[in-house]
Amino acid sequence: MFGKKKQVPTIDKDQLELIENAQKRIRQKKRLYIHFVIFLIGAVFLIIANTVLGIGKDITLLGKEWFLYAILIWLFLFAYHFFNVFITNKFMGKDWEKKQLDKLVGQQQQRIEKLKSKLLKEETKIAQSQAYNEAKALESNKTKRTSNLLTIIVAAGEDNAIGKDNDLIWHLSNDLKRFKKLTSGHHIIMGRKTFESFPKPLPNRTHIVITRQSDYKAPDGVIIVNNLEDAIDAARSDEQPFIIGGGEIYKQSLTIADKLEITRVHATFEDADTFFPEINESQWKEISRTTHDADENHKYAFSFITYERR
Repeated sequence: MFGKKKQVPTIDKDQLELIENAQKRIRQKKRLYIHFVIFLIGAVFLIIANTVLGIGKDITLLGKEWFLYAILIWLFLFAYHFFNVFITNKFMGKDWEKKQLDKLVGQQQQRIEKLKSKLLKEETKIAQSQAYNEAKALESNKTKRTSNLLTIIVAAGEDNAIGKDNDLIWHLSNDLKRFKKLTSGHHIIMGRKTFESFPKPLPNRTHIVITRQSDYKAPDGVIIVNNLEDAIDAARSDEQPFIIGGGEIYKQSLTIADKLEITRVHATFEDADTFFPEINESQWKEISRTTHDADENHKYAFSFITYERR
């Protein structure tokens, strides 16, 4: 009832003048055509009336029948009409029409530029809105785990090899002790295959297993989720949950993790089938490193390296 009044498209003055002029020209040409038809019929009628019916047969002017003068006068009037419609208009109206057309073209160009400017502004607003929404989404994801320090823990060779046939390629007792020390009392997030590589759930840790299998069965206390986001949400009460594998879970979590605990095994392993993603040094800062040489309990030399996101 009180909504905006619907806008009706309007025709400006210049457009209206052009339309009226075009209508006027059409009417002029129609009248000229009618004049021509009447003139032909009238001329034939005058000739027949004088020569066949004998009307005014004895009337002559300067030795010529009267109807010839009537036809000539009528022809002059038709020629004058023709001159006004086509010749006079050509001299008097073309410049005006050209000016009016130039005005309209200029106005249309201005309207096009305004539309382009409006579209550009709208596109800018849309882009800003999308950027704002993306920023808000990122902020929302951060808010979900403001108290969490999501940490990846992994042992990887110089070539980033981490395993073969769902098992470790090496046995480094100090690495296992460090893994136990760091993860005890925390939530550990892993893929299904990594979980199945354990003889049984690791003690004093809450296991979160990511699997696409909707009916996957696991021992009591093991949390089953379908994606990494749900896994992180399930660990929101833990101040430092750990990502422990495997390769695909590492790849997904590397972009959102806050910290890396790397055991870098100083060797390459050609027969490996699972690898850790390459660490981008521009995104990660090394904050500590401890190196151990090979000995009777450790076949390979290795280093404990801690990274934090820059």
